[in-house]
Amino acid sequence: MITQQIFETFRENLISGNRIACSEITADLIKKGITLKELYVDLFQRSMYEVGNLWEENIITPAVEHMATGITEYCMSLSYPLIFGAEHKNKTAVVSCLANEFHQIGAKMVADIFEMHGWHGYFLGANTPIENLITLIKDKKPNVLGLSISIYFNMPQLINTVKRVRQEFADLVILAGGQGLKRYAGEFSRYEKVIVIDSIPELERYINENN
Repeated sequence: MITQQIFETFRENLISGNRIACSEITADLIKKGITLKELYVDLFQRSMYEVGNLWEENIITPAVEHMATGITEYCMSLSYPLIFGAEHKNKTAVVSCLANEFHQIGAKMVADIFEMHGWHGYFLGANTPIENLITLIKDKKPNVLGLSISIYFNMPQLINTVKRVRQEFADLVILAGGQGLKRYAGEFSRYEKVIVIDSIPELERYINENN
């Protein structure tokens, strides 16, 4: 449903900071019956990957990247009727960014996908200290913990977080994902009950198998 023209129009308005145009495109797609996965993967995720590449190549400034992030998060909020209309099961997921991780869109998408499939998804947001994460896990007692890493040099933080969670919750399933993990996914093969999820379709397969 998302044509190349729609994508390019959204992306250009995103980079130029035109929130109204981006929200109108999003609202129109929702009205036409787009699925949440299409919207998140083919529009929001794809456009933010391109924004990230432009930032890494110094074609746009960090301010523009932050502006695009804010607009995308606003557009994501327009899809909440698709997310929270599902009948909820007795399943819970806590999804968090690591300490010193300030890119939260991917993790927010993961929490939303859990909600859409009837789980209770608790999203902790960017730069979550380990002890705060531990406290929330004790409170919510989730079936699954999702950890997001967007920048590869935060790998030590991810490893420390997994070890700390394991000390407290030996049997908790941990899903790890994000751009920063792609080249290091193999390092997690030694951790029991840690699963690397590298895409939203793969996340949905996991949820469907465990519903």
